[in-house]
Amino acid sequence: MVALNKEERDRKRGKKMNYTEALAYIHNTYKFGSKLGLENIKYLLDLLGNPQKQLKVIHIAGTNGKGSTASFISSILLKSGYRVGLYTSPYLEVFTERIRLNGENIPEEKLAKVTMIVKSKIEAMVRNGKNHPSEFEVVTAIALCYYAKEEIDFLVLEVGLGGRLDATNVIDNPLISVITSIDFDHMKYLGDTISKIAFEKAGIIKEYSYVVSYPQGVEASSVINDVCKKRGSDLFTFSTGDIRIHTQDIKGQRFSATILSKRFENVCIQLLGTHQIYNASTAICVAEVLRNELGININEEDIYGGLKNTKWAGRMEVISNNPLVVIDGAHNIQGVQSLANSIKTLLSGCEITLLIGMLQDKEIDKFLETLLPFVKRIVVTKPDNPRAMSSKTLEQKVAKYNKEVYSNESIAEAMRKAIEITGEDEAIVCAGSLYMIGEVRKQLKN
Repeated sequence: MVALNKEERDRKRGKKMNYTEALAYIHNTYKFGSKLGLENIKYLLDLLGNPQKQLKVIHIAGTNGKGSTASFISSILLKSGYRVGLYTSPYLEVFTERIRLNGENIPEEKLAKVTMIVKSKIEAMVRNGKNHPSEFEVVTAIALCYYAKEEIDFLVLEVGLGGRLDATNVIDNPLISVITSIDFDHMKYLGDTISKIAFEKAGIIKEYSYVVSYPQGVEASSVINDVCKKRGSDLFTFSTGDIRIHTQDIKGQRFSATILSKRFENVCIQLLGTHQIYNASTAICVAEVLRNELGININEEDIYGGLKNTKWAGRMEVISNNPLVVIDGAHNIQGVQSLANSIKTLLSGCEITLLIGMLQDKEIDKFLETLLPFVKRIVVTKPDNPRAMSSKTLEQKVAKYNKEVYSNESIAEAMRKAIEITGEDEAIVCAGSLYMIGEVRKQLKN
């Protein structure tokens, strides 16, 4: 008989987990569904000693641009010398991308260790007659515990869905609440008007707090202003008219902006698309509020350097130059409009092969109507997600646009086809679902 070492015995007795077991446990909680509301997460975090109360949080809600804006803010704080947590969703290639510290994914062994602690409290919670937390609630609890244990300086925390009833809204005293661009998405849960959606996003605004907003349309802006007034919170924003774009090409962008009466000249960013200039300006606005209102030590050079260093996978990201392959996470109408504008600006005169896969609950017809006029041919595939539309169904929707259409359920085979039919001076754009482009990114990197 082979003797087990202590770690193996502990794992057999359910006292320890390895990374594979932790991941299996987390993903298995998908079966408990998605629940909006704070009762579950508050109960769980209370059992865990309320790690969220130990953290200085910059909380970010919005329809589009949350991840990019969070990454810009995180990069500025990192450049300033702070220990910075960045919590985002979903991931593109590996689960640990969701929980980052100083730009590095959570180590697998630490994820396993924290997951085991959270699992034990969930078991106690269920024994006490409470509902089992959803997968997002479980991951959020794991992240908050990890960041508290690591004693970070700041946590840049991205909302999962909505804001008011999202699990991340257990944060009751954020340094700043940030609202990025608001548009239609997840209407089943958030409402069918911009005002209703904006109200849910503005639910992260706390009393007597600081709020930074992306320049919104009239409806969303009105709601955010009203919520800030009712809660006695100070709102900071800027106008797109205060921004001057100097250069935009496939290698990056340069712009100048007046943010909170301060002029920032010749700001350089790697992220592509005009919307990223506005996201970067939102991050500058956050940095200025941190400096001027909260006394956080951030130098002007750190703002420039942090923005220039920022990378955010899957958003107008060039992942190959031969052939030119761009992946973009556009999956809702505002996102695809930004993608269409980026193609016009950055790939003008270049014939495009579109590789697309989408989830059934997205506005697919509007998505196709917006994007297909800018592409020559289409390859359709199926994202690896239970809500994915089959490639055959998507092919039928695309067929009415009288373009060359190819179909393959396998993302790898669809990518090979796209490369095969695309000329040397042409480009491939991959869009429609983060679940799909994450797999494309992994395939091409390998």
